[in-house]
Amino acid sequence: MTGSDANAADPAGAPVTLLIADDDAVTRSGLRTLLSVQPGIAVIGEAADGVEAVEEARRLRPDVVLMDVRMPRCNGIEATRRLLAGPGDAVDTAGSAGSVDTAGPVDPPKVVVITTFENDDYVTAALGAGASGFVLKRLPVRQIAEAVRVVAAGEAILFPAALSRMVTARPLRGAEALPKAALTGREEEVLRLMATGLSNPEIAQSLAVSLETVKTHVGNVLTKLGAQNRTHAVVIAYESGLVVPGFTG
Repeated sequence: MTGSDANAADPAGAPVTLLIADDDAVTRSGLRTLLSVQPGIAVIGEAADGVEAVEEARRLRPDVVLMDVRMPRCNGIEATRRLLAGPGDAVDTAGSAGSVDTAGPVDPPKVVVITTFENDDYVTAALGAGASGFVLKRLPVRQIAEAVRVVAAGEAILFPAALSRMVTARPLRGAEALPKAALTGREEEVLRLMATGLSNPEIAQSLAVSLETVKTHVGNVLTKLGAQNRTHAVVIAYESGLVVPGFTG
Protein backbone atom coordinates (compact mmCIF):
# COMPACT_ATOMS: atom_id res chain seq x y z
CA MET A 1 0.00 0.00 0.00
CA THR A 2 1.29 3.43 -0.83
CA GLY A 3 0.91 6.35 1.54
CA SER A 4 3.75 6.90 3.94
CA ASP A 5 1.81 9.88 5.28
CA ALA A 6 -0.99 7.69 6.62
CA ASN A 7 -0.21 8.84 10.14
CA ALA A 8 -1.37 12.31 9.09
CA ALA A 9 -4.83 11.09 10.04
CA ASP A 10 -3.89 11.00 13.70
CA PRO A 11 -6.05 8.51 15.62
CA ALA A 12 -5.57 10.72 18.68
CA GLY A 13 -7.08 13.71 16.87
CA ALA A 14 -10.39 14.16 15.10
CA PRO A 15 -11.59 10.78 13.81
CA VAL A 16 -12.01 10.02 10.13
CA THR A 17 -15.75 9.90 9.44
CA LEU A 18 -16.86 6.97 7.32
CA LEU A 19 -19.95 5.94 5.37
CA ILE A 20 -20.29 2.24 4.45
CA ALA A 21 -22.18 1.37 1.25
CA ASP A 22 -22.92 -2.31 0.60
CA ASP A 23 -26.13 -4.01 -0.47
CA ASP A 24 -25.51 -7.03 1.78
CA ALA A 25 -26.88 -6.21 5.23
CA VAL A 26 -24.71 -8.77 7.01
CA THR A 27 -21.52 -7.49 5.35
CA ARG A 28 -22.51 -3.89 6.04
CA SER A 29 -23.27 -4.58 9.69
CA GLY A 30 -20.07 -6.56 10.14
CA LEU A 31 -17.92 -3.84 8.62
CA ARG A 32 -19.59 -1.23 10.79
CA THR A 33 -19.05 -3.26 13.96
CA LEU A 34 -15.41 -4.00 13.20
CA LEU A 35 -14.41 -0.59 11.87
CA SER A 36 -16.17 1.33 14.63
CA VAL A 37 -13.66 0.05 17.17
CA GLN A 38 -10.62 0.89 15.05
CA PRO A 39 -8.54 3.86 16.26
CA GLY A 40 -9.30 7.14 14.56
CA ILE A 41 -12.42 6.02 12.66
CA ALA A 42 -16.03 6.99 13.29
CA VAL A 43 -18.67 5.20 11.21
CA ILE A 44 -21.45 7.74 10.79
CA GLY A 45 -23.77 6.05 8.33
CA GLU A 46 -24.69 3.18 6.03
CA ALA A 47 -26.22 2.80 2.58
CA ALA A 48 -27.78 -0.25 0.92
CA ASP A 49 -27.34 0.83 -2.71
CA GLY A 50 -25.66 3.47 -4.85
CA VAL A 51 -28.56 5.91 -4.84
CA GLU A 52 -28.71 5.84 -1.05
CA ALA A 53 -24.91 6.13 -0.88
CA VAL A 54 -25.00 9.41 -2.79
CA GLU A 55 -27.92 10.74 -0.75
CA GLU A 56 -26.36 9.82 2.58
CA ALA A 57 -22.91 11.10 1.61
CA ARG A 58 -24.37 14.49 0.72
CA ARG A 59 -26.41 14.57 3.92
CA LEU A 60 -23.75 13.33 6.35
CA ARG A 61 -20.62 14.68 4.59
CA PRO A 62 -18.24 11.84 5.59
CA ASP A 63 -14.53 12.07 4.96
CA VAL A 64 -14.51 8.68 3.22
CA VAL A 65 -17.07 6.39 1.61
CA LEU A 66 -16.32 2.66 1.63
CA MET A 67 -18.13 1.70 -1.57
CA ASP A 68 -19.13 -1.75 -2.78
CA VAL A 69 -19.15 -1.84 -6.59
CA ARG A 70 -21.97 -4.27 -7.25
CA MET A 71 -25.17 -2.77 -5.83
CA PRO A 72 -28.77 -2.42 -7.07
CA ARG A 73 -30.40 0.75 -8.47
CA CYS A 74 -27.02 2.44 -8.95
CA ASN A 75 -23.72 0.58 -8.86
CA GLY A 76 -20.59 1.80 -7.15
CA ILE A 77 -19.08 3.14 -10.37
CA GLU A 78 -21.96 5.49 -11.08
CA ALA A 79 -22.26 6.43 -7.40
CA THR A 80 -18.57 7.35 -7.37
CA ARG A 81 -19.00 9.51 -10.48
CA ARG A 82 -21.96 11.30 -8.91
CA LEU A 83 -20.16 11.93 -5.63
CA LEU A 84 -17.04 13.31 -7.30
CA ALA A 85 -18.81 15.37 -9.94
CA GLY A 86 -18.52 19.13 -9.43
CA PRO A 87 -21.57 21.25 -8.67
CA GLY A 88 -23.85 21.36 -11.69
CA ASP A 89 -21.93 18.69 -13.64
CA ALA A 90 -24.22 16.37 -15.51
CA VAL A 91 -23.77 12.69 -14.81
CA ASP A 92 -24.98 9.84 -17.01
CA THR A 93 -27.61 7.94 -15.08
CA ALA A 94 -28.46 5.43 -17.79
CA GLY A 95 -29.15 1.98 -16.51
CA SER A 96 -29.94 2.99 -12.94
CA ALA A 97 -33.29 3.52 -11.31
CA GLY A 98 -34.10 6.38 -9.02
CA SER A 99 -33.28 10.03 -9.38
CA VAL A 100 -30.57 11.85 -7.45
CA ASP A 101 -29.46 15.46 -7.76
CA THR A 102 -26.21 15.33 -9.74
CA ALA A 103 -24.68 18.44 -8.18
CA GLY A 104 -21.80 17.18 -6.06
CA PRO A 105 -20.82 18.67 -2.71
CA VAL A 106 -18.16 21.37 -2.60
CA ASP A 107 -15.75 18.99 -0.89
CA PRO A 108 -16.72 15.50 -2.03
CA PRO A 109 -15.65 12.57 0.10
CA LYS A 110 -12.83 10.25 -0.85
CA VAL A 111 -14.04 6.90 -2.16
CA VAL A 112 -12.48 3.53 -1.36
CA VAL A 113 -13.89 0.66 -3.38
CA ILE A 114 -14.36 -2.62 -1.51
CA THR A 115 -14.65 -5.81 -3.50
CA THR A 116 -14.57 -9.58 -3.20
CA PHE A 117 -12.57 -10.25 -6.36
CA GLU A 118 -9.31 -8.66 -7.52
CA ASN A 119 -10.05 -9.11 -11.23
CA ASP A 120 -13.33 -7.21 -11.12
CA ASP A 121 -13.85 -4.92 -14.11
CA TYR A 122 -16.18 -2.87 -11.94
CA VAL A 123 -13.23 -1.96 -9.69
CA THR A 124 -11.12 -0.78 -12.62
CA ALA A 125 -14.02 1.34 -13.83
CA ALA A 126 -14.53 2.78 -10.34
CA LEU A 127 -10.85 3.74 -10.17
CA GLY A 128 -11.28 5.43 -13.52
CA ALA A 129 -14.28 7.30 -12.10
CA GLY A 130 -12.07 8.75 -9.37
CA ALA A 131 -12.00 6.29 -6.48
CA SER A 132 -8.80 6.69 -4.49
CA GLY A 133 -8.17 2.96 -4.35
CA PHE A 134 -9.63 -0.41 -3.54
CA VAL A 135 -9.49 -3.01 -0.78
CA LEU A 136 -10.51 -6.64 -0.71
CA LYS A 137 -13.25 -7.77 1.65
CA ARG A 138 -11.10 -10.66 2.84
CA LEU A 139 -8.38 -8.34 4.18
CA PRO A 140 -7.93 -8.10 7.95
CA VAL A 141 -10.03 -5.25 9.30
CA ARG A 142 -6.92 -3.39 10.49
CA GLN A 143 -5.75 -3.16 6.85
CA ILE A 144 -9.13 -1.88 5.70
CA ALA A 145 -9.03 0.69 8.51
CA GLU A 146 -5.52 1.72 7.51
CA ALA A 147 -6.69 2.17 3.91
CA VAL A 148 -9.47 4.47 5.12
CA ARG A 149 -6.98 6.53 7.13
CA VAL A 150 -4.51 6.69 4.22
CA VAL A 151 -7.15 8.04 1.86
CA ALA A 152 -8.45 10.52 4.42
CA ALA A 153 -4.90 11.85 4.75
CA GLY A 154 -4.90 12.68 1.05
CA GLU A 155 -2.99 9.67 -0.25
CA ALA A 156 -4.13 6.99 -2.68
CA ILE A 157 -4.25 3.28 -1.90
CA LEU A 158 -2.12 1.15 -4.16
CA PHE A 159 -1.53 -2.57 -3.76
CA PRO A 160 0.85 -3.05 -6.72
CA ALA A 161 0.58 -6.83 -7.05
CA ALA A 162 -3.22 -6.89 -6.77
CA LEU A 163 -3.64 -3.94 -9.12
CA SER A 164 -1.31 -5.56 -11.65
CA ARG A 165 -3.26 -8.81 -11.60
CA MET A 166 -6.57 -7.00 -11.85
CA VAL A 167 -5.66 -4.73 -14.77
CA THR A 168 -3.56 -7.18 -16.77
CA ALA A 169 -6.34 -9.78 -16.65
CA ARG A 170 -8.13 -7.50 -19.13
CA PRO A 171 -7.22 -7.10 -22.83
CA LEU A 172 -4.35 -4.66 -23.33
CA ARG A 173 -5.65 -1.46 -24.89
CA GLY A 174 -2.23 -0.37 -26.14
CA ALA A 175 -1.07 3.13 -26.93
CA GLU A 176 -4.62 4.42 -27.39
CA ALA A 177 -5.02 4.17 -23.61
CA LEU A 178 -2.55 7.04 -23.25
CA PRO A 179 -3.70 10.57 -24.02
CA LYS A 180 -2.04 12.44 -26.87
CA ALA A 181 0.06 14.57 -24.50
CA ALA A 182 3.32 12.65 -24.32
CA LEU A 183 5.08 12.12 -21.03
CA THR A 184 8.73 13.06 -20.78
CA GLY A 185 11.27 10.33 -20.08
CA ARG A 186 11.52 11.36 -16.45
CA GLU A 187 7.73 11.46 -16.07
CA GLU A 188 7.49 7.92 -17.45
CA GLU A 189 10.15 6.86 -14.96
CA VAL A 190 8.18 8.43 -12.10
CA LEU A 191 4.99 6.73 -13.28
CA ARG A 192 6.71 3.34 -13.37
CA LEU A 193 7.93 3.87 -9.81
CA MET A 194 4.43 4.93 -8.76
CA ALA A 195 3.22 1.58 -10.14
CA THR A 196 5.54 -0.26 -7.75
CA GLY A 197 3.75 1.40 -4.83
CA LEU A 198 6.51 3.85 -3.90
CA SER A 199 5.46 7.05 -2.11
CA ASN A 200 6.73 10.45 -3.22
CA PRO A 201 9.58 10.48 -0.65
CA GLU A 202 10.62 6.99 -1.74
CA ILE A 203 10.60 8.03 -5.41
CA ALA A 204 12.71 11.07 -4.53
CA GLN A 205 15.22 8.84 -2.78
CA SER A 206 15.28 6.36 -5.67
CA LEU A 207 15.91 9.07 -8.27
CA ALA A 208 18.16 11.19 -6.01
CA VAL A 209 16.02 14.28 -6.54
CA SER A 210 14.11 16.57 -4.19
CA LEU A 211 10.61 15.78 -2.93
CA GLU A 212 9.30 18.96 -4.58
CA THR A 213 10.70 17.80 -7.92
CA VAL A 214 8.87 14.48 -7.55
CA LYS A 215 5.63 16.24 -6.65
CA THR A 216 5.96 18.36 -9.78
CA HIS A 217 6.51 15.27 -11.93
CA VAL A 218 3.56 13.45 -10.33
CA GLY A 219 1.34 16.48 -10.90
CA ASN A 220 2.41 16.63 -14.55
CA VAL A 221 1.73 12.91 -14.99
CA LEU A 222 -1.79 13.20 -13.56
CA THR A 223 -2.55 16.25 -15.69
CA LYS A 224 -1.23 14.76 -18.93
CA LEU A 225 -3.00 11.44 -18.41
CA GLY A 226 -6.23 13.08 -17.27
CA ALA A 227 -6.01 10.87 -14.18
CA GLN A 228 -8.11 11.50 -11.09
CA ASN A 229 -5.31 10.35 -8.78
CA ARG A 230 -2.13 8.27 -8.79
CA THR A 231 -4.03 4.97 -8.65
CA HIS A 232 -5.95 5.92 -11.79
CA ALA A 233 -2.66 6.93 -13.44
CA VAL A 234 -1.20 3.50 -12.70
CA VAL A 235 -4.28 1.80 -14.17
CA ILE A 236 -3.74 3.80 -17.38
CA ALA A 237 -0.06 2.85 -17.38
CA TYR A 238 -0.88 -0.86 -17.15
CA GLU A 239 -3.65 -0.68 -19.75
CA SER A 240 -1.35 1.04 -22.24
CA GLY A 241 1.54 -1.35 -21.70
CA LEU A 242 3.79 1.43 -20.41
CA VAL A 243 4.14 -0.60 -17.21
CA VAL A 244 4.34 -4.38 -17.51
CA PRO A 245 3.53 -7.01 -14.86
CA GLY A 246 6.51 -7.86 -12.71
CA PHE A 247 8.16 -4.43 -13.00
CA THR A 248 9.84 -3.66 -9.69
CA GLY A 249 11.73 -0.49 -10.49
